[in-house]
Amino acid sequence: GWQAKIIDENVLEVKGNYVYGYLKKESGVHRLVRISPFSAEKKRHTSFALVEVLPEFKEPEGKESFKIPEDDLRIEFSRSSGPGGQNVNKVETAVRIVHLPTNLSAASQSERSQSQNREKAMNLLKAKLLKLMEENEIEEINNLKVKVKPEWGSQIRSYVLNPYKLVKDHRSGVETGQIENVLAGDLDLFVESDIIGKSF
Repeated sequence: GWQAKIIDENVLEVKGNYVYGYLKKESGVHRLVRISPFSAEKKRHTSFALVEVLPEFKEPEGKESFKIPEDDLRIEFSRSSGPGGQNVNKVETAVRIVHLPTNLSAASQSERSQSQNREKAMNLLKAKLLKLMEENEIEEINNLKVKVKPEWGSQIRSYVLNPYKLVKDHRSGVETGQIENVLAGDLDLFVESDIIGKSF
């Protein structure tokens, strides 16, 4: 099976066989429709979340290391929240790194030391930059001077909790009323429909 670990409040690391191949199609905008827990009038509310699925970055063997100029980075340190022992509240172990030319950022607070979190955040940032370079067919990191903006009008899946219960994938047309199972992590229906769609 797969193993999941929370890296930061909005970053989840999933490890296992073929995990990137199965989950990469989850990248995109996900739309949630529900009764707002913050509305006294119980009004329906729509929220959006941008999901980005990246392979784990590993330095290539026998090749020149992937270097990001230090001047292009802003590194921020803060105190971690959550489990991790006494260091969590006393020492600034959480790390967030921003790539200034693109405004891409990555953070980690899951490790006990600042250096481990810095390495994890840097590897996550490198994975994001490599993906962006591939999408734009850019060979040099120095040429990467574009602002990355999520396109909120292009949701790939909707999760409707009110007035009815339905999860609909807008790419494949696959839908299910088992919304609690999907929100608990059961994505098999959507992953399988993507695989079947590719085989035709």
